[in-house]
Formats: sequence, structure tokens, C-alpha cells
Amino acid sequence: MTRIIADISVSLDGFVTGPDPGPDNGLGTGGEALHTWAFSDDPGDRRILREATDRSGAVVLGRRLFDVVDGPKGWDDTSGYGAGEVGKPAFVVVTSTPPKSVRLTDLDWTFVTTGPTDAVAAARERAEAASAAGGKDLDVILMGGGATVGSALEAGLVDVLSLHLAPVVLGAGTPLFTGGAPRTLSQRSVISTSTATHLTYDVCR
Repeated sequence: MTRIIADISVSLDGFVTGPDPGPDNGLGTGGEALHTWAFSDDPGDRRILREATDRSGAVVLGRRLFDVVDGPKGWDDTSGYGAGEVGKPAFVVVTSTPPKSVRLTDLDWTFVTTGPTDAVAAARERAEAASAAGGKDLDVILMGGGATVGSALEAGLVDVLSLHLAPVVLGAGTPLFTGGAPRTLSQRSVISTSTATHLTYDVCR
């Protein structure tokens, strides 16, 4: 069964970027500290990253995040999704207008202009096809940004919420949660490493 997993790093004060994020400033001022765990040598961090990327059949992201990762200071061979850990899953971007060009042409991009529900449905189809071809269960990963994860939670699209809580207070930036209907979560696991606390919750229906 394909699960929809929202997987995102967050500061202690609830931000998924620092102030002033964008294509020329990545995760915003101070925001790189959110992803220290993903580049650490801590065996726990490496295992969590490996397991998460290994189960990725397709990845959903919002347009603002796409503009960052596809921008001139974005992903490369050493810093792309699951770099060094996994092959290249399909990527589905939620956007009002597809970009005129794509820098990362070696990746499989689909641009959905009809909202997060249709984007998740498209990603599920890709993940299920990859599962059938590879002979193992794969999931859809919602990697962000915060608005994309928040809207997916609000729409009831998320099965699992995976938070990587970084030991940093950013003071400002892009908040992960901005209100909306209450959601009840059931805690599945808590794993502490030298760089982060990794929290996993089932989203109750």
C-alpha cells in the first residue's frame, strides 16, 4: 500500500526556513541549520536518511521550493534529493504555472496546476508504477515547502508526518503550521541523534 508521507525539517520555534528564503538565498538566513542532520556522519542520521529515500516512489514539492532546488544555487550531484543514497524518483510540483525551462533536466518532473490533491494523485500513480516495476512497496513523499505540507494536511491527504526537529531557534521564517482544522496525531517513534530529534506520527482520520 502506497502511503503519503510528509517529511520535513523544522526549527524548535516551528519554522521550515529562515527569514528571506528564495532562489538566491536557499532556506533563508540561518535555514541551512535545519538540514545539518541530512549531511552528518551520525549513524542514526544516515540510517534515517537512507530508509526515507529508499522508500521514495515519487516526491511532491511546491513551486517555491522547486525554484530553490532548480535555481543556480540549488541541487547538484552532491546535494540533490537523497544524493548518494537512492536512485532518482519522479518529482511532482504543485504550481499555478509550469516554468518555461528546467535546469535539472536529468530529473523526471511533472507540473500539476490543479492543486495538491491532484498532485498527490499523480505522484501516487508514479509511486505505484515504480513499486510494480521494482517489486517493493514505495511511498509518496511530500518534502515541502511548509505551505505544501500544510495544505496537504488540511486536505486530509497525509498518512504519516515525519518531522526532523533541529536544535535551532530561527526567530522568523516560513512557519510549518499556520492554522486550519485540528488534526489528531498518533506518535509512532522518537529517535534522537547528535544533530536532531526525528519524530514520526500517524495522522488519524
